[in-house]
Amino acid sequence: MTLARTETDLANRILGGWQGRIAGNMLGKPVEQGEVWTRDRIDRYLRQASALPLTDYLPEPVSEHDGFELRPEWRQCVRGRIHGSCRDDDVDYAILGLDLLETHGFGFSTEQVGDLWLLRLPYLQTFTAERAAYRNLANGLKPPLTATYDNPYQEWIGALIRADIHGWTCPGVPRRAAALARRDAVLSHTGNGVYGAMWAAALIAAAFTAPTVRHAVDEALAVIPASSRLARTVRRVASLHDTRMSWEDTLTTVSEETLGLGWIHTVPNAAVLTAGLLYGDGDFTRTITLTVRGGLDTDSNGATAGSVAGVFGGAAAIPDQWKLPLEDTVRSAVFGFDGVRISELAERTVRLARTEVRADAGGRHESAAIATGEDS
Repeated sequence: MTLARTETDLANRILGGWQGRIAGNMLGKPVEQGEVWTRDRIDRYLRQASALPLTDYLPEPVSEHDGFELRPEWRQCVRGRIHGSCRDDDVDYAILGLDLLETHGFGFSTEQVGDLWLLRLPYLQTFTAERAAYRNLANGLKPPLTATYDNPYQEWIGALIRADIHGWTCPGVPRRAAALARRDAVLSHTGNGVYGAMWAAALIAAAFTAPTVRHAVDEALAVIPASSRLARTVRRVASLHDTRMSWEDTLTTVSEETLGLGWIHTVPNAAVLTAGLLYGDGDFTRTITLTVRGGLDTDSNGATAGSVAGVFGGAAAIPDQWKLPLEDTVRSAVFGFDGVRISELAERTVRLARTEVRADAGGRHESAAIATGEDS
């Protein structure tokens, strides 16, 4: 297995992944309602607050009657008001994934993922595909039926937001990370919903060793079917970036091409995320701010962009305005983890990343098979 360059470098990058995920999530949380908070509306809000270019957490509203209604949690996640992270499912699932690997190891089964949900995660803190799968689990169904029975959200973004832990614990091994993410994702998702999780896990794993963000994006594309709509959309964003088209025009072009999929579907969100990463070009602040300004599922996209950029540059490269307000503290709905230190989560993740048991024969077989499958 190819690890980051040194033990210190590995720890720095994993801490950067955790800090980046939490900071990006907090940045996007006040405007997480894609049918209301469009890209244009987000920028109008920022202009009114004299906050463009965006270099910090979102500003609070100029007045109570300015016509911009943020999500109810905004008072805990705008600049000047943050004292530790807000609770959010985008962070809960990273914590739950850590607990999964600590409890069951890298040979975990999809059924064990479901068992841990029932044990550790409150039902009312699940949404869309995860809530459907949770309900199916409680009613006695087993995977893969948990993903397909009475679940209209199978290709939405939920599995993608659960993928980080598999990338963090497989540094430099994107195919292995994708295999683990797939085993987790099929509990609740199918098609592009599963491919999104595989792609995100591979992207994060590749960020440990890739010389550029573009290299990481290309490596991640290799783990999903090339004919899938997700792969075609990510390639489309990359090709527009290559032509030196502006970030705004790239997103306008791709949003027209993915019209009708909805603001929580994996494919258009992957386009926003890819554009943020490529136009951010490794700069942490530019990456997460462009991604959140791109709209759609802003907190989920900000979180994943922050994780990739945090791993790519390491915690040392994340500016203090993003890290210090977090106060090294996480609020979480996962039983037993509320108030845990970000640094502790990172240390536990580093211990898992050093473990060599993930290179078992079953994992190698699974990794070799993941790039095949049905087109979606």
